Amino acid sequence: MLELLTDHTVQNVMVAAVFLGITAGVLGSFAVLRQQSLLGDTLAHAALPGVCLGFMIAGGRELGAILGGALMTAIAAALLMLLLTRRSRLKTDAALGVALSFSFAVGVVLLTHIQGTPNASQGGLDSFLFGQAAATLRSDLWVMGAIMIAALALVGVFWKEFKLVTFDPSFAGAIGLPVVLLDVALTTMIALAVVIGLQMVGVVLMASMVIAPAVAARQWVNRLEHMVLLAAAVGVVAGVAGALASALGRNLATGPLIVLAASAIVLVSILAAPGRGVLWEQLKRWRDRRALRGRQVLATLYELAAHHRDPRFPAEIGALDAYHGLHTQTALERLERQGLVRRASHMPDEDLHWTLTDRGHAAARRVLADVEAEAR
Repeated sequence: MLELLTDHTVQNVMVAAVFLGITAGVLGSFAVLRQQSLLGDTLAHAALPGVCLGFMIAGGRELGAILGGALMTAIAAALLMLLLTRRSRLKTDAALGVALSFSFAVGVVLLTHIQGTPNASQGGLDSFLFGQAAATLRSDLWVMGAIMIAALALVGVFWKEFKLVTFDPSFAGAIGLPVVLLDVALTTMIALAVVIGLQMVGVVLMASMVIAPAVAARQWVNRLEHMVLLAAAVGVVAGVAGALASALGRNLATGPLIVLAASAIVLVSILAAPGRGVLWEQLKRWRDRRALRGRQVLATLYELAAHHRDPRFPAEIGALDAYHGLHTQTALERLERQGLVRRASHMPDEDLHWTLTDRGHAAARRVLADVEAEAR
């Protein structure tokens, strides 16, 4: 493992993965909260024509020119989406679909054109579709690092404005904030997050890196500040895990492994996150059903006692089972442990009987009062 970590290529890939994870996690949080999850997919596909244009202008695989071109076309696609949603009757999803399909079609045409030219440096340009992390150079890290710092600096400077526009754009406009300009700025920064991952993950899978860390973080926290930090951490963990898995495996692409690691974290978060996780919700429903059954049994015992004008009226368990259409033994034993009911002796040849305690009477009255209040 130590020999692996000292490998120059592995070091480059891991540092690039950290840059990608931080940028995608922070900026993807705003996309998720603004319900623009498909925006990452659109911008990633829209970056392809920019990759081709950057290559044609630079005359070779110059990462700065390629990423600059990708950023320009991604921003153009984002502005097209914003224009369509604000100037036409198209909904956001339809506008995203138009921008995605048009941009990607242009990119495929340009890529096909470049591959038909005699320029030898065009070989492997299609790797930007799925990423080629092993081709990351130390000079590429400076470009990726600069993009990351610029994006984080913008988020830090305009944190309050971005936060307000994300949660309440109407109020932001009412107090005089330039909502459209801030919306464009946020979209541009999400394009930055997409661009920084093209070398690592590629056009096709980059949308997952923008969305997955933020989705995972949202399951665990309730505040934007915490979500941004946790999403960045998830992005870093997924990036490093994917890079290490690729280095340890044989002929395994780094980009898909990074996405798989992020997806695994999302799956765990969806299942196990307290408060929002699927398992947590199932546990809560099970507890609610169990508590409801106990309240129903309490109310039945109380009504039977009132009907017979005997606060200690012993109700037969068979009668309770028949009334509720279910086995009440478990609920009665649980209520007994809580001191709300107790076993009562009756005829020797009859089934077990139960009666309310003083605490049980008080609890049953509260249950019936809550039912009456809800009925009103």
